[in-house]
Amino acid sequence: MEKKSSWKGFIESISVIQFILTFLFLGVLCVVLMVYLMFTSLWILPTLYLSWQILDWHTPERGGRRTAFVRNWRVWKHLKDYFPTKLVKTAELSPSKNYILGCHPHGIMSVGAFTCFGTESCGFTEAFPGVRSCLAVLGGLFRIPLFREYIMRIGLYPVSKRSIEHLLTRSGVGNAVVIVTGGAEESLFSSPGVNTVVMKNRKGFVKLALENGADLVPVYSFGETDTFRQVVLSEGSLGRKAQAIFKQVVGFAPCLFKGERWFLMPYRSPVTTVVGSPITVPKAPSPTQEQVDHYHQLYIEALTTLFHKHKTSCGLADTHQICII
Repeated sequence: MEKKSSWKGFIESISVIQFILTFLFLGVLCVVLMVYLMFTSLWILPTLYLSWQILDWHTPERGGRRTAFVRNWRVWKHLKDYFPTKLVKTAELSPSKNYILGCHPHGIMSVGAFTCFGTESCGFTEAFPGVRSCLAVLGGLFRIPLFREYIMRIGLYPVSKRSIEHLLTRSGVGNAVVIVTGGAEESLFSSPGVNTVVMKNRKGFVKLALENGADLVPVYSFGETDTFRQVVLSEGSLGRKAQAIFKQVVGFAPCLFKGERWFLMPYRSPVTTVVGSPITVPKAPSPTQEQVDHYHQLYIEALTTLFHKHKTSCGLADTHQICII
């Protein structure tokens, strides 16, 4: 029994290493490989691929090439078990409607969002029959040759207006578009015990919900910020300014973090992703600023209520507060 447990732990660790190395380096390696091949006798291969990629340029924003086979890989189950991560359902989502789920906080690698909505390892399809989770990520990732094929097969989509509108208008109903709204800026606040959400000026997803008549659903991943320890640089410091510049140029912020082992292995901190109740949103093709502000405020209130209602059952002390900036 002990031997089986040790083997399971080993497999989980390998699965996590795969996820982290993919997250950090696979895109870079794909670019290096393509450049290298251009200067070898195999130059025709990257030339043909890049020519085809240009023709296929808009596919990620037009539904991609999602496959159930990749989303159900066993490796995702082991990744989920490592922490473990868990999906908690608090209300029904009707398959006759479309939704925008705002997921908070970003953390370092958004483990909760990826395992619960980017794969089938946490049982989203079983929990919400007829509803399809569509995790939206940084659009620049879909410009990377070869890497784009991999993330499209997983079922990831660019977090762009065109992509989200396609999912909400041309892919039928029962689509739940998941957006980690705090993005790169929110990742810079990730630290154990800290529940900081960047939301006050993030209203684009609310406007999209109104334009397309998609209900809003708050989601909070408890324990997300406990998976890594980050060196949080003070506001105004040279390092923080460098992070801000990098984020503006590249689209994500370089975080200085370490894990439990070998600096990269995350802490085995349970991550519980709680899906809240939908907020009914009317369809307004040209929403006013007052409408956007109104539903944005309703969303913040619903997110705050969700946090306080579930914080103690998800391992936080009753004194913990959510900070919305």
